[in-house]
Amino acid sequence: MTPTPGTPPTGPGRPRRPGRRLGAAAVAALLLAAVPAGAAVSADAATPKSATGPQGQKLTVSATTGLDPAGAKIRVTGEGYGTTSGIYVALCKDNGANRVPSPCLGGADMSGGSKNSQWIVPKGDPYEGELALPFGPGGTFDVEIEIRSEGDGLDCADVPCSVVTRADHRASGDRTQDVRIPVTFAGQEPGEPGGEGVDVPAGTVSYKPVADFTSAGKPLDLLLHPDSKKLYVGADNIPDTADTDERGLYVLNPEDGKAESRITDAPGSTGALRASAAARISGPLPGDGVVYNYPLRGVGSAKAGDTAATGVWLAGSTITDIAPGTAPGTVLVAQGAKLSEIERATGTATRSLALPGGTQFAADHARGAVWFSDFAAGKLHRVDLASLAVTASFDLPGTDSIAGFTEVDPASGAVWVGVNRSVLVFDATGKPVKTLVGKDLARDAAFDAAGGRAFVAWQDGGDLSDPANDNNGTLTVYDSTDFTPAAKDLPLPGNQTQLGAASLAVEPGGATVFVTSPAEGKITRLTRQVSPLVTQAPADRSVRAGEEVALTARAEGTPEPSVRWQVSTDGSQTWRQLDGATEPVLTFTAKSAQDGYRYRAEFRNDVGTTRTAPVTLTVTEATGGDTGGGNGGSGDTTTGGAATGGDGSTGGDSDGDGSDGGTSTGASGSSGGSGSSAGSTGSTVGGGSVGGNTGAGTTSGGSLAATGITVISVTLLAAALLGGGLLIHRRARRRTTGLA
Repeated sequence: MTPTPGTPPTGPGRPRRPGRRLGAAAVAALLLAAVPAGAAVSADAATPKSATGPQGQKLTVSATTGLDPAGAKIRVTGEGYGTTSGIYVALCKDNGANRVPSPCLGGADMSGGSKNSQWIVPKGDPYEGELALPFGPGGTFDVEIEIRSEGDGLDCADVPCSVVTRADHRASGDRTQDVRIPVTFAGQEPGEPGGEGVDVPAGTVSYKPVADFTSAGKPLDLLLHPDSKKLYVGADNIPDTADTDERGLYVLNPEDGKAESRITDAPGSTGALRASAAARISGPLPGDGVVYNYPLRGVGSAKAGDTAATGVWLAGSTITDIAPGTAPGTVLVAQGAKLSEIERATGTATRSLALPGGTQFAADHARGAVWFSDFAAGKLHRVDLASLAVTASFDLPGTDSIAGFTEVDPASGAVWVGVNRSVLVFDATGKPVKTLVGKDLARDAAFDAAGGRAFVAWQDGGDLSDPANDNNGTLTVYDSTDFTPAAKDLPLPGNQTQLGAASLAVEPGGATVFVTSPAEGKITRLTRQVSPLVTQAPADRSVRAGEEVALTARAEGTPEPSVRWQVSTDGSQTWRQLDGATEPVLTFTAKSAQDGYRYRAEFRNDVGTTRTAPVTLTVTEATGGDTGGGNGGSGDTTTGGAATGGDGSTGGDSDGDGSDGGTSTGASGSSGGSGSSAGSTGSTVGGGSVGGNTGAGTTSGGSLAATGITVISVTLLAAALLGGGLLIHRRARRRTTGLA
């Protein structure tokens, strides 16, 4: 059975019941005492990271970089795990996708008191209690484990390591529970992060058009519902298709743009239903549905599947803007320069304010303010929501021409006002902080509060007699804190303002953006792409000939980048690709001829190519014989066939076939024995014998699941401990991957 973290010793049949396993706690304590643990300290310097599993499981680790090599406590949480099988949570060697994470740190937790790993089982499982924790509702868990960089046969300086979940010992071959989050320790992140971008800077963010939706007439406004995730579109008729009535409120599938529902009718001035466009969406209703304005003075609400909207017709002039009110059943409405709060059920204005001028506004409920733009007079008014009174007014420079938009960043309260070919940004107090200048007309803004990004849609003027116009708009993305560009500008061909203003909707997290083009009667779906950004790079290495070299490089990007390792034999003048070297870890056995070779990893995706800085391999000649006897066999890691301990060797087989079996001097004073010509099967403990017996490798006694160590028998364990300490002597048959 493959060693698994936290697995108690098992017999040849099914696992033992909890009561029977507790009797081995003393053995576990002795064995674990032989492996230094290091003092655990808090790891609070890194931000949490999450990963998604093959069945939608979500794993989150509280800290993943710069961890204390001597010991760090980390919090591990999960959700969406199956409640029909148990899992282990541990730090393990990361062997890649669809490969069992092993070996793992932690030892066998036979008392339920170990913090190196955690065993989590479905409620009612026979192991629930002292040994294993139960899943919470929805397959959730929240545990703390203590990890260190080296121990129990695992060295995270030489191999990639991850905090993982994996199926417990009863389903050790099940890879559906594998979720991995890479971790690194302080001093083990050599090389410069980021890497060298070849065609674009490393980590360059851009947006790519992936689909055009033409199923919603002439789109005027958008809202991506936060609960139902449906895309609501307010639409009017396209002039070129006048024989078809396309007005209404559309509900689209945001993935493919297919119309799931369309609400065409709403109450008119007499209360009778009539076909109506949907001009501007106010906001979402709980669960599903939206509140919106339909021409000329209608305030309605509808959700997917409704045959008609419910609504009221207001007295007075045309509605020019709308936003959620201060109570669930109200809306704020601008009818030109008049701002009112309206009851949606009756159309009654509960309070009103006449401003000096203006037509549009943005409501900031979190800070109790409404920002009302008077483009004609060049003024921005702040209205207190509680009193509905103007408390301050600010200048809007350059507003003598085309009005754009007024929007509030929900994260900071900053007010973004589109004016001609500029966006004026004011902080939450009304102080001007930035002017963003574009080549087109600023028409709409949307915000991703979680990601700290602001998106602006710029439309071309559409008058090709003007040299400033080319019929193409632009999407720009800014950091909403310092207003620096956060993505490459994206051209929007054909998006011009002659038939209406563009509008935006942004998926939380900013991975997907929707932008309308009323002139073309379409909505374009855009997805975020990121060129490779190196997160872990190799460092220069100095080794002796015959030693194993492991170079690690990792990068993140969207789409996920591929990696190819390259080598230079002439001091970086020329480079060639290494055959088959397409994994994050490049492993090979050093040869003297490779002294001075340089290596780098190249990461590629659809956005660009990024390389790590070259590192140099220094190879010196090996000195002296091998430690201990022959390593006896074909396993990757084995115990020498000779004695316990030893600080040097008087013989030993240089190629590890176990035939020479020279005897080494045991520093601990225990007897050496001779190397076995039969060879080992590749276990990490045992392989030779105590007291002069020869053997083929593994001794009996079950497994220490979390470490990947085969457990020696109680008798041999006692002898080894009494004889001066537990020896773990590792030698491996190495491979070379085309590096000569």
